[in-house]
Amino acid sequence: MQVFALKSCDTCRKAVKALTAAGRSFEVVDVRADGVSGADLAAILDQFGEQAINKASTTWRGLDEAERVSAPLDLLKAHPTLMKRPVIRDGDQWTIGWKADVQSIWLGNA
Repeated sequence: MQVFALKSCDTCRKAVKALTAAGRSFEVVDVRADGVSGADLAAILDQFGEQAINKASTTWRGLDEAERVSAPLDLLKAHPTLMKRPVIRDGDQWTIGWKADVQSIWLGNA
C-alpha cells in the first residue's frame, strides 16, 4: 500500500495515524519531499482525472491564469502540492481524500 501525502497536511496526518492504528502496512510518499514519479502521476490522473487537482489549495490560488489552464499532468509535475490528498493505492484499488467513505474502505468501519 502506498499513501501519497504531504507531511504538513492535517488530513494526511490523520489518515496515516488511523491506518497505523488499524495495523495497516504502508509506505508514505511525501509529494513535496520525495516527489512523485511521472508514472505515478499519470496513474493518479488516469484514476481521478481533474479531481486529482485541489482547486481549493493555497498553491492553486497562487497560480496565474495561464498556469491554471495547463494540462493536469504538467501542473502536478510543476506543483506536486496541488494534488488532492491523500491518494491511497493498494494494488488496483485507489482512493482520494479521507472522508468517511474512504475511511471505511481502508479501515473496515461502516
